[in-house]
Amino acid sequence: MRISDLLHETYSSLSSNKARSGLTILGIVIGISSVIAMVSIGQGAQGSIQSSIQSIGSNLILVMPGAQRGAGVQISAGRGSARTLTQADADAITLSGNTEITSVAPELSGRYQVTSKGTNTNTSVVGVTDTYLGVRNIQLDQGLFITDQHLRSLSKVAVVGPTVVTDLFGDGGNAIGQTIRIKNVEFKIIGVTKAKGGSGFGSQDDMIFVPLTSAERFLAGDNYVTTISVQARDSSSMSTVQQDLTTLLLERHHISDPQLADFSTLNQADIVATASTVTNTLTILLAAVAGISLLVGGIGIMNMMLTNVTERTREIGLRKAIGAKRRDINLQFLLEAVMLTFLGGAIGVVLGWGISVGINQFGLIQTKVSVSSILIAFGVSTVIGIIFGYYPARRASKLNPIVALRYE
Repeated sequence: MRISDLLHETYSSLSSNKARSGLTILGIVIGISSVIAMVSIGQGAQGSIQSSIQSIGSNLILVMPGAQRGAGVQISAGRGSARTLTQADADAITLSGNTEITSVAPELSGRYQVTSKGTNTNTSVVGVTDTYLGVRNIQLDQGLFITDQHLRSLSKVAVVGPTVVTDLFGDGGNAIGQTIRIKNVEFKIIGVTKAKGGSGFGSQDDMIFVPLTSAERFLAGDNYVTTISVQARDSSSMSTVQQDLTTLLLERHHISDPQLADFSTLNQADIVATASTVTNTLTILLAAVAGISLLVGGIGIMNMMLTNVTERTREIGLRKAIGAKRRDINLQFLLEAVMLTFLGGAIGVVLGWGISVGINQFGLIQTKVSVSSILIAFGVSTVIGIIFGYYPARRASKLNPIVALRYE
């Protein structure tokens, strides 16, 4: 049988019962579109998390305080909540002479209620030094950033993010020169940062930056710091710098056993790798859940094809009686199954892409449709057509022509 004859017979068979064919295709459409949409959500989440991590700076090692753990220590504070790092530790890192370290930026962060002329917001207030701007990749939109002079003179000045400006002064409000109150202490706004967006690890758009010395004196009442950000020269030296930092701080804190360290170090590359592992697992889980609908769609195809074989038993017997070979019958029914999944896959790809774009456009969640996910989903739909169409096709091809012609 020629290919053109096979295609003609396939079209005639599928179009003879449009409702049943349409419902069968619908199962594949739902399965394919679900897989593409779910994978795009997972990949979008991965990209968003990685972007947020990268936005906090480049080639960073974060040193964070933590209570000692070990024999005799029954309670350990959460990471970052202890007070075991000081400005002196940051100065020691700066003066260590490590050529692989390009910059050091200690910070003291806390969450406070901030008021200004009848408006208020609850946001993060971060005490920083003049090096923080470069280490954390922050750019100014207006005004000035914290300088060394502000640190020496305990200046009550602040640099705010665009979200804070909107919350306190409204859209398009002028924040420069305005006064805000933090813990009943007045700070004068001298700068506004550019919008960076992002979520996770705190959005820098919703932060207020003040001199570290002022934060220690007027807000915290102590000289501890909550994080020391250390910028390595390049990504290849991050592991070495991390080890050097650990050794230096263990010596300063007079701790001989690294397991009892009262601080922890986080390598930015390790954070990205861990986040990628989590989001990859999430993507696989979402795809697996959506893939169940593909399996259901495949069962629907097998059910339809078995019904077709039963309804067309006399037709199969007649074809065999006039010379049709088993291979021809097998190919005819297999092609019908593949054609159903092919059409369903094509429509499902378009629908899944449309759903992903729609979710992204409405701002519900960031999505990312990759060519690989489309090709995989489309390939899987074709394979499902072959797998679930194989048994009905084999059953049709093995029918005895004499028995088939007598079938009522």
